[in-house]
Amino acid sequence: MYVRRDLQADLQPVLSGWLGHARPFDFVDEYVPAAGMARHRCGTPPILAFAALEGALSVFEGVDMAVLRRKSIALSELFIELVESFDADFDTALASPRNAAERGSHVSLTHPDGYALMQQLIARGIIGDFRAPNLLRFGFTPLYLRYVDVWDAVQGLREELERWRKYGPSDVVRQSVT
Repeated sequence: MYVRRDLQADLQPVLSGWLGHARPFDFVDEYVPAAGMARHRCGTPPILAFAALEGALSVFEGVDMAVLRRKSIALSELFIELVESFDADFDTALASPRNAAERGSHVSLTHPDGYALMQQLIARGIIGDFRAPNLLRFGFTPLYLRYVDVWDAVQGLREELERWRKYGPSDVVRQSVT
């Protein structure tokens, strides 16, 4: 679909899809269209993305899903155990269910400055995501994530939290930029 740039803000999508929402991860009931042409995404990824997905799914051939789930649980349990060993020292708390049967392959923590803290972690190569208002969300993909990766991520989280406590959020962000 092509629409001249000066008309894009006025053209409303025929179908309002999740992928065309301005903030798809806010999970609100009201549809707010994204800016520009992105508002016309109605839920079907592009064909080239499907081709990449097909190739990515080939790594699952011959893999026992029960084995993957066990490793996913073990990785997330390790993460929780390590974080709980120090979270009383910082402003973090487990937001995900403690019981592995009640959660998927991710763990969420709360922190009052979650967004800025997640940006610091991403800058260090510890990739997670942020969910408003204060959730740090970490995924545990058992096909390629190792236990040492979890250990290193928690160590990086602890270091960032120590910097946060010592310098405060504005100084931590400023230090990483300079």
